[in-house]
Amino acid sequence: MKTFKISTILIITVILVGAVMGYKADAKEMAPEFPSGLTWLNSQPLKLSDLHGKVVLLDFWTYCCINCMHIIPDLKRLETKYKDELVVIGVHSAKFENEKLTRNIKEAILRYDIRHPVINDNNFKVWNEYNAQAWPTLVLIDPTGYIVSKSSGEGVYDAFDSQIASVIKEFDSRGQLSRVPIKLKLEKETTPVSILSYPGKIVADEKTGRLFFTDSDHNRVVISSLDGQIQEVIGSGDAGPKDGDYSSAQFYRPQGLFFDSDKNVIYVADTDNHAIRKIDLAPKTVKTLAGTGKQAGFLERGGFGRTAALNSPWDLVMLGDKLYIAMAGAHQIWTLDIKTLETLPFAGSGRENISDGPLDGAALAQPSGITTDGTKLYIADSEVSGVREISLGPNGKVSTIIGQGLFEFGDIDGKYPKARLQHPIGIAYRDGYLYVADTYNHKIKKVNPRTKEVTTLIGKGAPGMDDGPALQSSLNEPNGLAFADGKIYITDTNNHSIRIFDAVSGNVSTLNLKGLEMLTQGDAFHGEEKEFPTVEIAPGTSKLSLELILPKGTEFTKDAPFNLEVKSDNPKVVNIKSSAISKPMEKLEIPIVASTGKALVTVDLNIYYCSGNQGQCYFKDARLKIPVSVIDKGGATLAATYEIKH
Repeated sequence: MKTFKISTILIITVILVGAVMGYKADAKEMAPEFPSGLTWLNSQPLKLSDLHGKVVLLDFWTYCCINCMHIIPDLKRLETKYKDELVVIGVHSAKFENEKLTRNIKEAILRYDIRHPVINDNNFKVWNEYNAQAWPTLVLIDPTGYIVSKSSGEGVYDAFDSQIASVIKEFDSRGQLSRVPIKLKLEKETTPVSILSYPGKIVADEKTGRLFFTDSDHNRVVISSLDGQIQEVIGSGDAGPKDGDYSSAQFYRPQGLFFDSDKNVIYVADTDNHAIRKIDLAPKTVKTLAGTGKQAGFLERGGFGRTAALNSPWDLVMLGDKLYIAMAGAHQIWTLDIKTLETLPFAGSGRENISDGPLDGAALAQPSGITTDGTKLYIADSEVSGVREISLGPNGKVSTIIGQGLFEFGDIDGKYPKARLQHPIGIAYRDGYLYVADTYNHKIKKVNPRTKEVTTLIGKGAPGMDDGPALQSSLNEPNGLAFADGKIYITDTNNHSIRIFDAVSGNVSTLNLKGLEMLTQGDAFHGEEKEFPTVEIAPGTSKLSLELILPKGTEFTKDAPFNLEVKSDNPKVVNIKSSAISKPMEKLEIPIVASTGKALVTVDLNIYYCSGNQGQCYFKDARLKIPVSVIDKGGATLAATYEIKH
């Protein structure tokens, strides 16, 4: 293990080289060239020499790190403001073994909508070349390849805005600035739209037979029956803090939920809005209880209601009139009194580490899951790969059940201190045991809090989506857990699915969602437009023949709606007689009547398709534009083929 510091509590940017307010013209440190042979995402491999004339900003990050996530909005603001002059390059230097895999970095890029080139620096080659010491670290490079400044920590926008503007001004005056855009190949452009997108936490209510879960990257909360029938979709899908009714309210990557059955409300940890929201199920409204909408600074002390600044709340649980909040960004547990709306730190000093002791002196590390047995709190303490226990009352304290340190992780069953987890995010209590989403090991583990013993319950340890016997099944970065009717419901985040473990059969299956049209409704068209070459057909042609080709290994979703609408901008030339097709097929035939002339035929399609086991499901919204020329020497059929590609 390399020895380097993780600076996830550093908020104020420290400039190590260069000047904040202006370009340092006598900077002499040449930026090292990127090593060859590394894997790049969102771009073809680049060299610094390819970027001469551009201002380059390197972002050393790892996707487990909440502080690395916190600076993404700053980077996006800089990229937007200096879109012609600045190139941001992410250097992903992984902390955890699971983060070294390119496929997992791709998932993080998609989840956080990163649109700049990213290097998989899994052996720390670039990290060492630039002598990076912490996550996140930023390095600014001028258009001739010299380092201007280095910085570690959060709160980077203002300092780098000033520096970038100064560098641009200097090199523009020299005639050494390029505003020619670089070509990117974004991962999102070749990734299908899934029905769910990185689902976060989940709650089950046995009494009413319902599931509540956050469809995090779709910025909404979904309610379904235990067998998967969609009942409600809460949130417009747009990212934002807006309160209102179900269709107009907004969330921003929400995570944790708590359902208060007595009051018929759902409390939501609205993570990227840095807020706690309340969903009232009777009037069907969403209201903000706490949070300013902006991330709190370091060692914030709380406040009341919407004047209290929060820091990436990730999960929550209720005891009495208090919500206990896993405040991942602050490395603390907070409370929210739902009567007074007072929000306060409860446990954790704010220092990121693993140390036990009194509530205000103990150290936590990005707590991301929280549960209770009614008398104690239990925490999935992600960055120390730990499970922590918090006793309540006047002499409350924090103690460790599993976990040894920031860089002590693995996949080892057994008793403390030898047992190891790898970045667990979810935790649930049931009948004297803790059930932990051992996220980066792709497993669900059972923990005895009395003996401190860990055993694997679900998952073979490799990312995948195999149903079947529990220890032969596979998950992909599971997050949330909930119990109902002898089953465990699991948000299988990177599989965009809800999985079910049946304790009686010992098998894992995938929840088959029904009523999918509720998850894809909306008036605006956001899908793929495909323009075809002109098709020449003869007058009198009687049909439009449309062939649909799905990706290999997928099939049309059973019982899902299929929407097909065919229009002609000139019905006198191409008259659509009927398009009443309710079931998807590989070959579709729509009756038409053609007369001499020209027309544009538009086919709008809404297609639902899944992997062969009806597990991972996708939605394709497509608009096909087919120019038609009806001439005497034309063909006999108006034919078109549309292939959906992953």
